[in-house]
Amino acid sequence: MGRIVVSEFVSLDGVMEDPGGSEDFKYGGWTFEIDRGEDGNQFKLDETAASDSLLLGRVTYDGFAAAWPEREGDFADKFNSMPKYVVSSTLKDPSWNNTTVLSGDLREDVERIRAERDGDIVVHGSAQLVQSLIENDLVDELRLMVFPVVLGTGKRLFGETTDKKRLRLTNSKSVGDGVTILIYERGA
Repeated sequence: MGRIVVSEFVSLDGVMEDPGGSEDFKYGGWTFEIDRGEDGNQFKLDETAASDSLLLGRVTYDGFAAAWPEREGDFADKFNSMPKYVVSSTLKDPSWNNTTVLSGDLREDVERIRAERDGDIVVHGSAQLVQSLIENDLVDELRLMVFPVVLGTGKRLFGETTDKKRLRLTNSKSVGDGVTILIYERGA
């Protein structure tokens, strides 16, 4: 059975918008200003290597589909070859290979994917999708790479929920120039 794993770059104040600089955000590319070190880079490589598939929102999917097919190397090869699921009510004909569009009930779609896959189904970016997954208690693991910066503006990772969501810290590690990796599972 697959697990839904959310993996995000976030600032200390919870901003997750445009960490790579490909959008039109005031502080786009903010993660590149802080060195995550070899251990941080290895964490992302290991995470990608262990991923079974990707689950993405439409905006993140469009950005990835525009960038990754043109790249080379082990990381790009893995992203390009693994199954991808994109949650969208408007996308009909995805251009990136191995992509399935999910346009039905989110809970039903995610439960079906979990049953079909055996490994980590990883969500990157995708703020609206992540907030819906959290609201519906569909996240099995939350991996945060927290960068020591307060951006003060931008799209936040966490939105309002109808109830509190208890998490249990399973691992933490400081890497690079004060970047902290926090890994949580759903709490009791």
